[in-house]
Amino acid sequence: LLRPPPPRHVHLPGGNDGGVGDEPKPKGGAAATGWVGRLPPSLSPYARLMRLDKPIGSWLLAWPSFWSIGLAAAQGAPPDPWTLALFGSGAVLLRGAGCTINDLWDRDLDSKVERTRSRPLAAGEVTPASAVAFLGAQLSLGLGILLQLNTFSQALGAASLPLVVAYPLMKRVTNWPQAVLGLTINWGALLGWAAVHGSLDLGVTLPLYLSGVAWTLVYDTIYAHQDKADDVKIGVKSTALHFGSRNKEVLTAFALAHGAGLVLSGLAGGCGGAYYAASALGTSWLAKSIRDINLDDPKECGDFFVRNQWYGALIFSGIVLDRLM
Repeated sequence: LLRPPPPRHVHLPGGNDGGVGDEPKPKGGAAATGWVGRLPPSLSPYARLMRLDKPIGSWLLAWPSFWSIGLAAAQGAPPDPWTLALFGSGAVLLRGAGCTINDLWDRDLDSKVERTRSRPLAAGEVTPASAVAFLGAQLSLGLGILLQLNTFSQALGAASLPLVVAYPLMKRVTNWPQAVLGLTINWGALLGWAAVHGSLDLGVTLPLYLSGVAWTLVYDTIYAHQDKADDVKIGVKSTALHFGSRNKEVLTAFALAHGAGLVLSGLAGGCGGAYYAASALGTSWLAKSIRDINLDDPKECGDFFVRNQWYGALIFSGIVLDRLM
């Protein structure tokens, strides 16, 4: 999925973003794979600018909202399919917009980093002016989705835009850009409930939101370890560098905080066994992964990041089963 980025990777929703899985490629453009690679040459760079060829970021952005929508469902009922579809589409567009913003800010830095120098803006396949116009189109479509929601949700969704715009700059000014990413990418934990009920139950949604922030700090810090050598050279900040030799201890603490947040949200939401079983299994997996991972192995770090899409699915499955049982 999704991590937001140090100066040369984007993510948004998700961790340095959406660049998970960006493989080093020769400067001058990247050969996209899958359906994106079959697009006309005039369209492929824009699809890659949105990271449509790397959907992990969209999943990481979508899951917290899906969790919230699931928890908002009445006992005995599944989550509303239309609401899920709106939020899923919005996740793709918002993640794409976040990647575009990130790449506009970082195009000069991206060109100096092996893993990101083939991104469309850094490689010169898309001009800054064209990227800005494309960003406007993405935001316009996103606004169209937001307007399908109730008035309270529209205001709450609009309130997240300053975070979306500011996040790409955070790696330049704070050692905690992953925390800002977490605040941004997990906004759906608040918005999903609001879309169903037209209000917020902070007893359910606030622990869920903060739990998501802690989750993001885990997966995106590990993702940032892929680029820590380049980050030091070009002066980019990250929690991966900030935590230093205590990375695993701090990440374990965040994993446990994530699990505690899920429990608190479940208690307030009247959840039962299926929810807590999924939460316990997922938190245990996070803790074990942190213990076993080699933070100096970029492939291991990237693989862990991508596996978090299935972690999100596990928690969502537990929520849905719990509501249906």
